[in-house]
Order: sequence, then structure tokens, then C-alpha cells
Amino acid sequence: MTPVRVLGIDPGLRLTGYGCVEGDERSPGIVEAGVFRLVRGSGPPPPIVDRLEELAGDLEELLARTAPDLAAVEALFAHYRHPATAMVMAHARGVILLTLRRAGVPFVELPPKSVKLAMAGTGRAGKRQMQDSVASVFGLASPPEPADVADALAIAFAAMIRRGRDMVSP
Repeated sequence: MTPVRVLGIDPGLRLTGYGCVEGDERSPGIVEAGVFRLVRGSGPPPPIVDRLEELAGDLEELLARTAPDLAAVEALFAHYRHPATAMVMAHARGVILLTLRRAGVPFVELPPKSVKLAMAGTGRAGKRQMQDSVASVFGLASPPEPADVADALAIAFAAMIRRGRDMVSP
């Protein structure tokens, strides 16, 4: 199998996790992983438009540094107890998808259940199980923190397995 470089993104307006992986599903390696912290300190969060602008700039810099072959973004979902979260998340996802398109990076959107199934073997995996699975697959001494980083690495790994099926071209 030809190695591929995939950027996984776990969107958020406080923290956006990212994980760039390279290789194939039998021997994946981490190129870079972390979070964009869009809200700092204990004061009131900055206006949403400021956070979105910062997210776009951070992502542009990451794309230039990592040069992924493709990207994967967690698909939008709504939990019945927190419907407003989906609306807020849609802002971040829109900026991410537009930034990927403008950078010419093909991308795929993956539902959380399919990412959990690919990484942990069950679509109902919890945060800790996902972190432990990511540590195991990538040979890490300890689970990635915060959980947003593990989620982004899992998204990238799931896309690596799919090899870009259902991808949106730039």
C-alpha cells in the first residue's frame, strides 16, 4: 500500500484538535498533533468572528507545515440533550471546510460512529477508550491529552483506512 499523509480535524470553538498522520493502516506514524486554543484564560470568550478568523489562520499555517495529501473532518452531529452545540460547531466546520478548499486539500467528512469503529472496534467507544486506542495504534507511551488530540488522530486514522473514499475534491 502506498503511504499517505492525512490531516484529521476535530472542530471546536474553544479547542480544535488536529492530528497529521503518515503511512498506512498497518504502520501509521504521527507527523504532528495538537490543539488550536481559541479561548484562553478565565474571562469571557472573544467574539465568535474573532475565534473563526484565528481558526482559519491557524489551519492555514498547519496546512503549509504538514502538506497533507488529504484531510478528514468530523461530520456534524447533534446530541438531543445539547442541540445548540451543533449550531455552534457548524461555524467552525464551515471555516475549516472553506480553508481546506481554498488550500486545494481534498477532504472527507466522517461521522463520529465510523471513526470510533475504525479506531476502537465499536461505534460506542467513550473518550477514554478512544484515547487508549489511539495510544495503542500509534505506539504512544501514554494516551494523548486533551481528548481533542486523540479524536483528531482517530479521525485521520479512519480516513487513512478509507483511503479518501467519498472525498470532496478541491
